[in-house]
Amino acid sequence: MAFEVSPGIVVKEIDLTAIVPSVPTSIGAFAGNFSWGPANQITTVHNEIDLVNQFYKPSATNYEYWYSASNFLSYSGNLQVVRAANTTSTLNAVSTGAGILIENETDYEYNHTDGANTNGVFAARYPGVIGNGLKIEIADANTFSSSWAYFSQFTDAPATSSWAEQRGGANDEVHIVVVDTNGVFSGSANSVIEKYAFISKASDALTNDGSTNYYVNVLNQRSRYIWWLSHPTLANNNWGSVAANTNFKNLATVSTNTLINGADGTITTGDIIRGYDYFADSEFSDVSLIVSGPTNSTVATHIIDNICETRKDCIVFISPEKADVVNNYANEESDIKEFRNLLTSSSYAVIDSGWKYQYDKYNDVYRWLPLNADIAGVCARTDNDRDPWYSPAGLNRGLIKNVVKLAWNPNKSNRDNLYLKGINSVVTFLSEGTMLYGDKTMLSRPSAFDRINVRRLFIVLEKAIAKASRSTLFEFNDQFTRAQFVNLVEPYLRDVKGRRGIYDYRVVCDETNNTPEIIDRNEFVGDIYLKPSRSINFITLNFIATRTGVAFEEIVGRY
Repeated sequence: MAFEVSPGIVVKEIDLTAIVPSVPTSIGAFAGNFSWGPANQITTVHNEIDLVNQFYKPSATNYEYWYSASNFLSYSGNLQVVRAANTTSTLNAVSTGAGILIENETDYEYNHTDGANTNGVFAARYPGVIGNGLKIEIADANTFSSSWAYFSQFTDAPATSSWAEQRGGANDEVHIVVVDTNGVFSGSANSVIEKYAFISKASDALTNDGSTNYYVNVLNQRSRYIWWLSHPTLANNNWGSVAANTNFKNLATVSTNTLINGADGTITTGDIIRGYDYFADSEFSDVSLIVSGPTNSTVATHIIDNICETRKDCIVFISPEKADVVNNYANEESDIKEFRNLLTSSSYAVIDSGWKYQYDKYNDVYRWLPLNADIAGVCARTDNDRDPWYSPAGLNRGLIKNVVKLAWNPNKSNRDNLYLKGINSVVTFLSEGTMLYGDKTMLSRPSAFDRINVRRLFIVLEKAIAKASRSTLFEFNDQFTRAQFVNLVEPYLRDVKGRRGIYDYRVVCDETNNTPEIIDRNEFVGDIYLKPSRSINFITLNFIATRTGVAFEEIVGRY
């Protein structure tokens, strides 16, 4: 504060209540092939219904990706999804000419809002062949009549809005319907799936509550199926003018626009990698559990090396390729190990032993699906039921959902051999169910970090304490600031210890590690020593028979 020059009272408030915040640990991340929805951007999905609404139902070509997302959501309600799209062959349906690619809302706003598009009046909201057949019809005061197929959808004819009338304008209102001619979205051909009544041709038109009533804005903001590209073709078309003193041109006939030439495109390994790259920067995507889905070694290695090992705050879950375990009798173990050998050693990656058979209710068939989404899911479930530093494996926390059968059920010898390579078996035990039966990471060298619970413990602690430490930036490196830091961190670690995450801890932040040289470099050092809790992987039960007259005290501890 400034020095006082005359008597007075100054009130100051100093906040010493800072704490280490909780950090999310169950947010999943996934990139894959979908039939609909925004492409090449992160979209948050909370459940299977939300997944259908955002990205449509699974198809014969993308079910492995779709169910990977769905299976994770069966354990956790927070998945960030990127629809990977081939930017040269994946196209939005349009009302005239060749299909175009509009990846997402940002792409539309940057490239397609000027009304100069030559591909017709409307485009499908998202890329994909299922956009073909959407029909958009526009009727105004001149074309609205009982002969219009959608006359009964509206209570009255469009005319002049009160907004336009008050400003000397006329004939600005239109009615618009969006029709699902193929029944793809509604389940019934030729169903009206959206309708917009009494919206305006005037660019400045507002409703009584002050929201936009300009038909372009209304469609772009509210429609789930279409984007506007240009006004209908009319001589001296003045649609999009302000309302003042404008007598808007009327249609000669109802404007009918059926969308065509949408395409799904061919998704490549490069497209999938580009999709995962949206999760590369921790400042723009807060994720913890990366689902790799039906991956290959190229994609898996890229995720490990360029996302997880770079961010150091998330783990990727990987399954072997389908051919390694499905209809590969007697070669499963060797092929899984061969696949594992192609991948990087990392404590930020976890690999399981296979695929499962699951019912696809949308297509009434059974499907083979990779298990990595389930393994990520049991980690998320462990977070919710206990804490991230508990092992997700075993009968208590490792049970897998939606399993008809496993492609391969490894026996004890198989499991031993796989575990030596850091591969966690998923096993079906009689009367107990299917479960994750190992908790190793893919770190090859012996270390505490070769266990999932230890790696996740450190991710949580590092992320939370680093976030709390932001308040220390730009303060003085003196005894007061260092004491503040210790008092910030120790209660948090004490709580983690009480919740069985660590056996013990120590925080050192004083003149021993903040030397004059450190201070002169404008640095600050806090050393945090931890003894992480270890999960039980091996149980020995000794049953010792004794003679009747032997006292137990004489023999306990000798065997």
